[in-house]
Amino acid sequence: MSEAPTAVVADDEPLLAQSLIRELAEAWPELQIIATAANGKQAIADIHEHQPDVAFLDIRMPGHTGIEVAQSIAEDWPDDGQAPPRIVFVTAFDDYAVDAFSAAAVDYLLKPVKPERLATTVTRLRQQLENPTPPIDELGAQIRQLLTAESATDTSTALRTIRASVKDIVKMIPVNDVILFESSDKYVTVFTETDEALIREPLRKLLPQLDQNRFAQIHRGAIVNLDRVEAAVRDDTGKITLRLRGHNKKPAVSRIYRHLFQAM
Repeated sequence: MSEAPTAVVADDEPLLAQSLIRELAEAWPELQIIATAANGKQAIADIHEHQPDVAFLDIRMPGHTGIEVAQSIAEDWPDDGQAPPRIVFVTAFDDYAVDAFSAAAVDYLLKPVKPERLATTVTRLRQQLENPTPPIDELGAQIRQLLTAESATDTSTALRTIRASVKDIVKMIPVNDVILFESSDKYVTVFTETDEALIREPLRKLLPQLDQNRFAQIHRGAIVNLDRVEAAVRDDTGKITLRLRGHNKKPAVSRIYRHLFQAM
């Protein structure tokens, strides 16, 4: 690279963020830290604004986890030819890191960050930034692999009934009757043929409880019952929306999940 590489560091613990920045200054002096974020929402905004070469994302942050930040970048990165950042996750949870991050071929650092491990990461990043920039689809594939590992479900123990609110009534909705789960603000709306009900369970916690052979995430804000998908409609820009049996909602499919509907 001819210009100095840039990075965003996201961690809700200021002392740990500053510690990582100091370690990076030793291991990678030419790297410019152009923004630090204290939560997931700020991290997404900083990454879109500054378009760094690298993003160091803490896994556990308020608002959005590091994986959710990376998912947002993979889904919403502009199609203007600018490369998405290389992602490095920072975590204190080594069991998840070893199993999921390695499988997805994304780099990670364990807290507290050790200089020798950081040096390995820096060497890898330098090599990656010297090579032709990978397409956004590569980041999407990595994040999809992470989410798959996170949401793996034993179908014998999958959720059978949803307890959801319709005004002042709590309804017991059979999961098989659900057409679509769609998140907004603090709630998730459960759509059936006859009802719309609300639950407080976020999608990231709901998905692992569902039968993965029947339900699929199609966007960070939507899970669909695959049995209810009538057609996948692609527009002139390549964007896909779904036509559902029993409901007039037409949810969009993010680029991470387009592969699910390529043959439809």
